[in-house]
Amino acid sequence: MMSQKIKLRKGDEVLVLAGKDKGKKGKIIKILPKVNKAIVSDINKVKKNQKPDNNQAGGIVDKEMPIQLSNLAFFDSVLNKGIKIGYKFIKEKKVRINRKSGKEIK
Repeated sequence: MMSQKIKLRKGDEVLVLAGKDKGKKGKIIKILPKVNKAIVSDINKVKKNQKPDNNQAGGIVDKEMPIQLSNLAFFDSVLNKGIKIGYKFIKEKKVRINRKSGKEIK
């Protein structure tokens, strides 16, 4: 499977474009580049039967499952909607930019 360029990063606020949580926002907790997925806080939660081990008790727990990167869009709080991300070289440094407004993303 070919890995595509991932423009989203850990800590980015994203908007869900498709799936059962469509329209919800959350922060990226972890990126899984080999499978083109990300784990987003409070998005794509499932109930999982957890076996007890030495560290924690067993039972039914809520767990965030990975969501496909193509179903996520970077959320711009100024425009209040999902945007595409591009790259630009500023003073020989590659930075992420908002493709709609052209502003730099921190």
